[in-house]
Amino acid sequence: MAALSCNAYALGLSHRRPAGSSPRRMVVVRAEAINPDIRKTEEKVVDSVVVTDLAKPLTAYCRCWRSATFPLCDGSHVKHNKATGDNVGPLLLKKQ
Repeated sequence: MAALSCNAYALGLSHRRPAGSSPRRMVVVRAEAINPDIRKTEEKVVDSVVVTDLAKPLTAYCRCWRSATFPLCDGSHVKHNKATGDNVGPLLLKKQ
């Protein structure tokens, strides 16, 4: 995913720039799928790992990189999947 930066004056978005002011910058970010080819036949890719030494019975880790509580999952993948058509889900660590 690439972010683009440009001068708004050069794009014609601003007709005049006040004297002494710096050029305005615009950043464009596009949402793109982060799972281009892994298990695309599944509605949502979720993996579970069983571990004996965990404090909690279940811990969900983010794999979409959009969680406000990263590295823990907060469900942000649902919005990401709807916007991009992706099918990424969390990694679940389960206590044995």
